[in-house]
Formats: sequence, structure tokens, C-alpha cells
Amino acid sequence: MATFDLPYHIPVLAQACIEGLNIRPNGTYVDVTFGGGGHSRLILDQLDENGRLFAFDQDPDAHENALNDPRFTLIPANFAHLKRFLKLYGATEIDGLLGDLGVSSHQFDVPERGFTFRAAQSPLDMRMNPADDRTAADLLNSYELRALTTLFREFAELSNAFQVANSIVYQREIKPFETAGDLVNALEKQAPRDKHNQFFARVFQALRMEVNQELEVLKNLLLQSTDVLAKNGRLVIISYHSLEDRLVKNFFRAGNFEGKVEKDFFGNDLRPLRPLHAKALVPSDEELIQNPRSRSAKLRIAEK
Repeated sequence: MATFDLPYHIPVLAQACIEGLNIRPNGTYVDVTFGGGGHSRLILDQLDENGRLFAFDQDPDAHENALNDPRFTLIPANFAHLKRFLKLYGATEIDGLLGDLGVSSHQFDVPERGFTFRAAQSPLDMRMNPADDRTAADLLNSYELRALTTLFREFAELSNAFQVANSIVYQREIKPFETAGDLVNALEKQAPRDKHNQFFARVFQALRMEVNQELEVLKNLLLQSTDVLAKNGRLVIISYHSLEDRLVKNFFRAGNFEGKVEKDFFGNDLRPLRPLHAKALVPSDEELIQNPRSRSAKLRIAEK
């Protein structure tokens, strides 16, 4: 396993998350993105001896942070399997669920994981679960031009998505992509001079989202969450990308991903959740100084 001296991950919007969960001391809670355990520790601090906390994380590096507490259970799996594993552990109904989406600081900071464009020799991997089959290099070396164009247009929101995709297809005919440096060198001419870092951050983000099927996994989580939440249970989600946030916002508002509220025969709204805030909560100026990686975080809270 990779080791690193920096903090594994600083929990984002920590106090707002705990307040949003409205924790009952003897309740049952789920942290679907355990990582370094920062949010989980704060939840456990609010529980008595009868409370329970289940945490999900598919990354073996995170498993080393498991908490030695009889109230805590770490499930080494993707949170797309939420219902199945909770049923396995006898938790058919929960009082709150927390999800801190995206990549942990640890995953960014370990070059071998391939999540950052700043480490030229790092492999183009980007798998959150190293046991998964497909890496970012596999994707770059196999996707057709049209699929790559769609990927960078939708997930990276690049206006020059076709040119980016075409450069990749041209370069891989000369030499297949292996490292972050290979991709950066292939796309240097496509990167705007005044937004160089932002451009490559978006390119790598798009690849990561596709490799890990992040939007589909998020949809699965949201759909399952309403089945396992108890009445008045809370759903607390932090997102870092407009596509993620839109899915969460629409689902909280309408119970679907289009955001269109359906009505019953009598004209009453049919939606499983009630958003608690009109707008997403964002980090304070103080938190942004302490943890710059929280700058794009948006927190939404809903109640069943």
C-alpha cells in the first residue's frame, strides 16, 4: 500500500455536515465515502453505545484508516451497492447518510494513483478501486473519436473537445498513452495559455469520472438512499462538479434527475425528499484558507 506523510484527507464542511445529519445518539448512520475517516469520527462522537455507523470505501488505502470502535463497521465496497450491504449487516433502515464525493487528498497526493497531471511520470490509472479492470490509459487508447469528443465536451465542458479528442487519436497511433506526461505533451497545443492548469485539471477530471463511472454510481446511490432512509432521516451530500451537483439538486427537489416535480391525482407533489436549503452551502473564507481543495465544494441537505 502507498504511504504518505500528509494528512490523508481534511474533512470538508465538517460542522455543517454534522449539523445537517441532525444526529440521534442511538441512531444508525452511513458514511459512504470513508477515506481518512474525518467525517466518520465526528459522527461517532455524537453517538452513544447504541448508535451504529457503517462506512463504505472501495479504495484499499482507505481501509488502513478503519476505526477501532465496536459501533463502527467499514464495508470495503463501492457505495453503489448500498442496499445490498446494509441488508447484509441487518441495517434495513438508517437515520442519515453522508457522501463526500470526488477524490480524496490522499489519492491526489500519491503519484502512483495517476489522478493528477502534475506528476509527469505517474501512470494514467485513476481507478478509485485498483482491482477494477479499466484504467485511464485503456480508455485513451481505445475510445473512438466521437466517444472521446463527447467525454470532453460533457465531463470537462471544453469548447475545443473535438480538437482535444483528435489530438489524442493522432498521438496514440504514434505511441500508446502510458503516463500523465504523455497526455500533457499531446495536448499542450490545445491548452489556453491563460488557463493551462484549469484546462488539464478538467481533462483529468473527465477521464477520472469516466473510468470510475462516477455519475452513474451517484445516481444509484441517490435512488437507493430513499429506500433505506427512515422517516425524517437526512441525506447530506458534498459535490465538487456542476454535473454532480445538478443531479443532487434535481433529485432532492423532485425525486428524479430531470428536476421535474410530478403530482398525484389531487395535485400534491410526489417527491421522497425535502431540501432544507434553497441554495447549496459552501465553505467559509476561513475554511478556504485552511483547506484550498474545498473551494469547489457544494453541500446539499434533504430530509425524507
